[in-house]
Amino acid sequence: MPKPPAADPSPVADFEASLDALEHLVEKMEKGDMSLEESLAAYESGVGLYRRCQAALEQAELRVRLLTDPDDPAGAQPFPPATQGGAGDA
Repeated sequence: MPKPPAADPSPVADFEASLDALEHLVEKMEKGDMSLEESLAAYESGVGLYRRCQAALEQAELRVRLLTDPDDPAGAQPFPPATQGGAGDA
């Protein structure tokens, strides 16, 4: 029985994969063993990965806004800043 076509990865999975690839790329660049040409290609690739991460985060924010208030997603308020002590401090 043939497999059904693979669905597009979820934005969360795409974010995780892009962030992981970006972290590995940064580690490789920080070693300083790359030629100028390799560094430029890695930088270009990193910019693309960064943009994919940003797009995934923007999609996640939109989903949260829509879930919070489907009738007025633009009116959603940001979460309050986290306190230093954590969730158990009340």
